[in-house]
Parts: sequence; structure tokens; C-alpha cells
Amino acid sequence: MGDLLQFSVTGLTIGSIYAIVALGFVTIYSVTKVINLAQGEFVMLGGMIMFSFVSAGLPYWLSFISTIIIVMILGWIMEATMIQRAKGADALSLIILTIGAAIFIRGIASMIWGKDQVRVSPFTSNEPIDIAGAAITPQSIWIVLIMLLVVGLLYYLIDRTIVGKAFQACSVNPIAARLMGISPKKMSSFSFTLSAALGALAGLAIAPIMFPAYDMGIMLGVKGFSAAILGGLGSAPGAVLGGVIIGLLESFSAGYISSGLKDAIAFSVILVLLLIRPSGILGEKNIGKGGL
Repeated sequence: MGDLLQFSVTGLTIGSIYAIVALGFVTIYSVTKVINLAQGEFVMLGGMIMFSFVSAGLPYWLSFISTIIIVMILGWIMEATMIQRAKGADALSLIILTIGAAIFIRGIASMIWGKDQVRVSPFTSNEPIDIAGAAITPQSIWIVLIMLLVVGLLYYLIDRTIVGKAFQACSVNPIAARLMGISPKKMSSFSFTLSAALGALAGLAIAPIMFPAYDMGIMLGVKGFSAAILGGLGSAPGAVLGGVIIGLLESFSAGYISSGLKDAIAFSVILVLLLIRPSGILGEKNIGKGGL
């Protein structure tokens, strides 16, 4: 039972990060139909910028807030300088464009921070808590709480605010939204900015337990995108469900079979599930309905 609880907590912790990254993909795709493969780099920037601020002596809370703001600005710049200018391009060209942006961001990061891993202190004391034979670190609890907070805030934003209604309108029918006085261009900028904030939050949460490096965004981006596809691209609940499933698959595979095979096993299960249900577990039925 101790091992089962330990693997479950580890899987839920990792899955929560994947879920937040997947929500970033869903946020952009729902409005722009663009798959932003640079989403993982927002996660990396969250951890690396936080490291710089903390190393410079800024208070932890100020470093936290400043990091999110800076990454949000970078997300807005990316949308304004690249996506808007290529708005008429086909989906494949836009995907390639985001891959180029990811490579560019990664290259700049390696020049600024080097290629070594850095260390960021945890939010609070990280002394493990023993529960039924399982060692649970406070940072793991923080990660799950952040994921739940993100889900709650997104639900409120999308379903309970005017901005959220405009967001949904642009997702369902951009032309009709424009006729009603809603600017799809502004909603596109908003989606990239919000997605960057989600990426930064994921990076901040995971930095104390997964030492950040300039290339950490590659695998996190792949796992987050896989979670979004597994849950149903365009479905926010699906993104959360997909992230948790992948996290649990990896944890149990590493614990009961082999840590070297955990990725292969997780992706094999994903492929089987997608063969059974190509649209994802929750499909795309939530696109334009706020997802959450």
C-alpha cells in the first residue's frame, strides 16, 4: 500500500504539470486553431527566469510574480510578431513557425543561462511528510494545488466573465463574433498571453523538483501536447484528464516495470487509446463551450 500511494502521488504530481501545459495548448487552439509547439519553452522560461531573479536577491514572491509577467509579455510578443503576420498561412506552416520559435527561444536560453541545470528553492520547507508509508514532499502538494487553482480560475474566466464570453464567441465563429463587435485579433493575443502564463506557472511549480535547463521544454512540451491530444484537443477537462493519465502511467510503469521503459509504455497506451477513440477521450465537444 505504501508503494501504491507513493506511485499515485508521484503520478498525480507529474500529471498535474502535464495538465497545466496541456491547458496552454488548448487555450490557444480553441481560439486560433494554432498548435503552439513552443508551449514547452514557456515552461522552461518560467523556471530559468525565476532562477535569475532569486539569484539576484529579489524576494521569492516578487520573483514569482515578475516571472509570470515577463513570460506573458513574451507570449504576447510572439503572437504579435509571428502569428498575426502569418495569419493567412495554412495550419502546417503555422506549426512549423512555432517550431522555429521554440528553437530560437531555446538557443537564446542556452546563451543566457548556459547548458547546465540550475536549482530553484521550493516554495516552502520541502521536508517529506510520511503518510501511510509514502513520502510526500510539500512541493508536490503545491503542484497539485496550483493545477486545481488554474482549473478553477479558467472555469471562472471562461464561463463567468465578459472576456470569457468573447473568448467562446471567437472560438465558435470568428466572423459572427467580429460582426458583434468582438475582435478575434485581440482574443488571439489574449489566448497566447494566457497560455504563456500557464506555461510559466508550470515552470515555477516544477523548478524545485526538476532542475531547470535550457532544453527542459522539449519533453514537457511533447508530454503536454500528448495530454491535450489524449483528452481531446480543444477540451479543457480532457487536457486535465489526459495529463493525469499520462503522469500515472509513467509513475506506475517506472515503479512496477522499468524506469527506462516508462515513456515507451505511456506512449503505447496513448496510441492504443487513440486508435479506439481518435478524437480523444472527451473529443472536441467542448470547443467553444468554455471547455471547463
